[in-house]
Amino acid sequence: MQFLFPSFLWSLLALSVPLIIHLFNFRRTKRVFFTNVAFLKAVETQTSAFRRVKQWLILAARLLFLAFLVLAFAQPFLPAKNAATNRSSGLGVNSLYLDNSLSMQNTTENKRYLDLAVTKIDELLTLFRQSPNIQLVTNDFSSEDQAVTNGVKVKDRLTSVGFSSNPRTLESVYKRQNSLAQKHNSSANNQLFWFSDFQKSTVGDLKKIKTDTLNKLFLVPVQGKKNQNVFTDSVWLASPFIREMQNNILYVKVFNSGSEEVEKLPVKLFIDNAQASTASVDIAPNGSATATFNFTVKDKGFHRGKVSFDDQPITFDNDYYFVLDASPMIQILHLYQERSAADYIGKVFDNDSLFNYRAYNATNVDVGQFKNANLIVLEGVETLAGTFRASLDEFVKQGGTLLIFPPANPEIDDYSQFLSSFGIQGINVLRQPTLPQSQLAIAEPNRQNPFFIDVFERTTLQGVVNTPLMQPTLTWSGVGEKILTFKNLQNFITSTQASQGRIYLCASPLDKPYGNFAEHAFFVPTMFKIASMSTKQERAAYNFSEGSITLELPNGKKDATYKLKNVSTPNNKIEIIPIQRIVGNTLTLELPKSSQLTDNQVLESGYYELQLDGKTEKLLAFNHDNEESKMDFYSPEELRTFFAGQKNVTIFDNLLDGDFVKTFQENNVGTPLWKYCVILALIFLLIEILLIRLMKG
Repeated sequence: MQFLFPSFLWSLLALSVPLIIHLFNFRRTKRVFFTNVAFLKAVETQTSAFRRVKQWLILAARLLFLAFLVLAFAQPFLPAKNAATNRSSGLGVNSLYLDNSLSMQNTTENKRYLDLAVTKIDELLTLFRQSPNIQLVTNDFSSEDQAVTNGVKVKDRLTSVGFSSNPRTLESVYKRQNSLAQKHNSSANNQLFWFSDFQKSTVGDLKKIKTDTLNKLFLVPVQGKKNQNVFTDSVWLASPFIREMQNNILYVKVFNSGSEEVEKLPVKLFIDNAQASTASVDIAPNGSATATFNFTVKDKGFHRGKVSFDDQPITFDNDYYFVLDASPMIQILHLYQERSAADYIGKVFDNDSLFNYRAYNATNVDVGQFKNANLIVLEGVETLAGTFRASLDEFVKQGGTLLIFPPANPEIDDYSQFLSSFGIQGINVLRQPTLPQSQLAIAEPNRQNPFFIDVFERTTLQGVVNTPLMQPTLTWSGVGEKILTFKNLQNFITSTQASQGRIYLCASPLDKPYGNFAEHAFFVPTMFKIASMSTKQERAAYNFSEGSITLELPNGKKDATYKLKNVSTPNNKIEIIPIQRIVGNTLTLELPKSSQLTDNQVLESGYYELQLDGKTEKLLAFNHDNEESKMDFYSPEELRTFFAGQKNVTIFDNLLDGDFVKTFQENNVGTPLWKYCVILALIFLLIEILLIRLMKG
């Protein structure tokens, strides 16, 4: 047996006071004489003996009462099995980590993991009620985590702990706990506790955690039966453009991280806060399914989209936010010398509100217009020289798209010098072709090519019966990607990444004598796809874990300061000014980490406006990473494997298995005996009272 406060044992000296009073009774008796004293002496002898027994019993009860009262204050205990080096009265810190990540919304026995952990921590604090060195750490990593305080204040804080959207790796948690403990007292031994569900996707690499042998680490898994959880993996459009007042198709991929099949889950699509469509999906265990939605929008511009479903008990990932940009204007600049008689380029782009189409003779064009174009189409331009070639070169390097339809007799040196700088080599001109005998058939498009995924989606599985016939004028090598080829595998249209931009090169002019490509069903969808890829499509959604995002701003100001403002919920009008840099028309924003935000700022999923001087430049949608949506956790056995060999690490089976607090107390704190001392002290006090009142004589 040992004592928590042995200094109180000095109070046992107080037992000498009643003992001295009993042994040295200085009261003097008064003698009374009677005529017949024989009988009186007999009575006196008998009464004196009874009184001495009574007094000794009262003295013993009184001494035992005082002794056990002193022992109660000294708090005796039976030493723990593991003989913990850090007691609640010591100088070391008792650091409690409460995992309040979103996955702790999971339930077992109709109680959330977070609530179960809070209850057990509250009970554990009773063991450290005398300690002034208690610390509570959550995933918020807030300023309150820095405080080393007492159990009462920690209990008060537990009542206000909510869920955090910032999962932390256990390595970062340990570094934070250990750093704060060492800062408080570098020479003291500490006890660290982890109350967590130990989710595999968020805890990080446990092999990297090496604990200080002077500290004791206790892992307390908060786990129940494996739950089902469905979350949205991604959304995408069937076509690159959204047209107002026309039918559009949206695909939504949902994932089931559970071990049981999800049947007929209703999934809803909201556009601008109004339900636009609904679908039902069946999702295999640990599998995915794709829901298809048809929707329309009434006008151009940004539209707020949301995919929603009801999936209990984990609800933090039931909504997925995204933004649709309806009918963004694509700037097309058509430069020609030998223009096709039928003006095929103009017919494709000029009568569609999606494009801002302008056509100029290449010998009489203001090259200053190049910087505002998304796509420049060169048709039948014989020479590329001087300022014209230099402007085209800069246009491509700045991220523009260039589509070249050669003339019948291009200037070989000009084209070779211009294209070779972008990796297109071996330019040859096939002069004086014999038409139409030398026309070659174009091969059927490769449907596995990403370029054609949504271009020829509705063609038959048997293939295209009749493909275009074209007479090549140019041949070349060193291409990046073959878009269309002749059946002899000779290049017809290729795509080459050129610095920040892209060059599409065609082997033939568009004039009818050179073939029928411009009149074939291939032509319009191919031109539309090139045009759509010329403008960098705004992503439908971003997530906070990306670190940084890149946005296209045609009229971006170099010295401007942009900010992000949450406009999803009235109660959270958070505004942040991220670290940013502007290069040309590209704005890069570095998303802040939770540790960089103030205590009252929380990054929530939803819609954010990119603002400049109070004016909205873009509407963006942000969601949290779906790593927390994956319901897969480390078991206690797996945790023991990771920490094998670290004797200062104790891993409990489960918070719900047995009485965790009692088990911890017996193994690491010891069995307290002060309650028994209090009970015995009261018993002996009662005995003393009974002896005084009931023993007469």
